[in-house]
Amino acid sequence: MGNTNASGTPTHGRYGQERAADGLSRRAFLGATAGLAGLATLGIARGRALAAGSAGSDGKDAASSSAADAKAGSSARDTSKTLTSTSGKTLKVICTSESYKDLFAKFTDEVGAPVEFISMSSGEALSKLKAEGGTPDADLWFGGGIDSFMSAKDSGLLEQVNFDAAADFAEGFKDPDNYWFSKGVTVVGFIANHDILDEIGAEVPRAWTDLTDESYRDEVLMSSPAISGTNYAVVAALLQSMGDDAGWDYFSALNENIPFYTKRGSDPSTRVSTGEAAVGITYIDNTLDDILADGTLEIVYPSDGMPYIPDGVAVFKNADDVDDAKLFVEWLFSSDENMLALAAIDKKSTMLLCKPNIEGLTLDFDKSQLLDEDLSQFGTRREEILAKWEEVTSGKETLDS
Repeated sequence: MGNTNASGTPTHGRYGQERAADGLSRRAFLGATAGLAGLATLGIARGRALAAGSAGSDGKDAASSSAADAKAGSSARDTSKTLTSTSGKTLKVICTSESYKDLFAKFTDEVGAPVEFISMSSGEALSKLKAEGGTPDADLWFGGGIDSFMSAKDSGLLEQVNFDAAADFAEGFKDPDNYWFSKGVTVVGFIANHDILDEIGAEVPRAWTDLTDESYRDEVLMSSPAISGTNYAVVAALLQSMGDDAGWDYFSALNENIPFYTKRGSDPSTRVSTGEAAVGITYIDNTLDDILADGTLEIVYPSDGMPYIPDGVAVFKNADDVDDAKLFVEWLFSSDENMLALAAIDKKSTMLLCKPNIEGLTLDFDKSQLLDEDLSQFGTRREEILAKWEEVTSGKETLDS
């Protein structure tokens, strides 16, 4: 049996004891066959101060500051026409985080459609969508690795969305036929716990190749690429960088140092911060600032390059409220103010890679650190890569968050 924290909630020890699954409402949603009952309704959340309520910043976050300036009346561009919902329906959203509730409330305030949402990873969302057989419970898919969106598009599960601002996207950051769009980019590196590294007598890893050293045996955490778009990016990008043969040899060796896999892209950083392991493979953005505050942890930008994956947005084909879902996509991407509000929530400025003409943001890392990736292969090779991954990592458990 696992340990418990101060509140009595089961936690996970450093060497693999089982941990409790997520709450019943989320599990019930995954198994539901009769709609999205029990979701948080955001239509009543009118009039919230979005920038103040969602930024959570100490004033040092450039993205949050930019969004606050825009909210206060800066000259952010707004290329949208007046959008108004006339459906009389509630927009149902699958998203990667509950932190977007203020953005959804802003949409309700300005366009009129109330919003309900549920949080799940991109891999879970794709599996659910395919299981629904063309009759999705939700209307809008907001966030998660673009590989799942590519797969959904190839399976005929997404709706085309055409609007003027779609022309502003950089090449590769939207579907050529407008079936999905990127709202930002997730970049990946490491988080290291100095206390645990000192305890086991190991150095901070500085490159992907360092992680296979035997000094990190059972001390590296990674989420399953079958569930986490963040970690699918790691596998797909490193296979492109190393080549398939050397790449799979690498992941086979890395597997020896991983005691178990987790589901969410946020799990490795959370577990490393509590001392469950020495090193985690994690997304890198300013949402990690809080756990870095005490100086025990260090973010590492790998010297041999950072994998990245665009975060997707799409409308589900045959959804009950396709019209409001399309309005949301147009509303979000046609206004710099809305994009700055999103940047404040995500605490990153990588949407500039997707829409370079956004005013009020500055990219906060060197693009040359990113690996050279052919994003088109992320979708076309997904099933092949995940099948090989299952073979290479067979026998290792994937734990709930």
